[in-house]
Amino acid sequence: MAVTDDADRIVLVHGASWDQHRYSTVAGFVEAGESAEAAVVREVAEETGLKVASVEFVASQPWPFPRSLMLGYRARLAPGEHLARPDGNEVSDAVVLSRTELTAAIAAGTVALPGPTSIARMLIEDWYGGPIG
Repeated sequence: MAVTDDADRIVLVHGASWDQHRYSTVAGFVEAGESAEAAVVREVAEETGLKVASVEFVASQPWPFPRSLMLGYRARLAPGEHLARPDGNEVSDAVVLSRTELTAAIAAGTVALPGPTSIARMLIEDWYGGPIG
């Protein structure tokens, strides 16, 4: 999910088991009986403590491990929401960055993004306005 705030900054998270500087979009699984849109709202709240106001489907990507389908969404946070509170289990850090801040973090080596073939990278670059790096 490419989650953005009312200042059009993106929320990126660091998975607890990832390499030190790896950040990506918020991700999760749809529960039985739950719509994909409801899963976006729930997963963002569970992993970052942030409230989502709107959700928009963007694209899907087949994923072979374990025979899954990745769904890409844009999510806009409720007005005033921007102080991410990582859950400490799945997500060990969360940042809210402008395009300029993301560019600087990548250049400084403090943020490394997902690979170019992932839907997460596509969502980030869609928000960014083009290819990064």
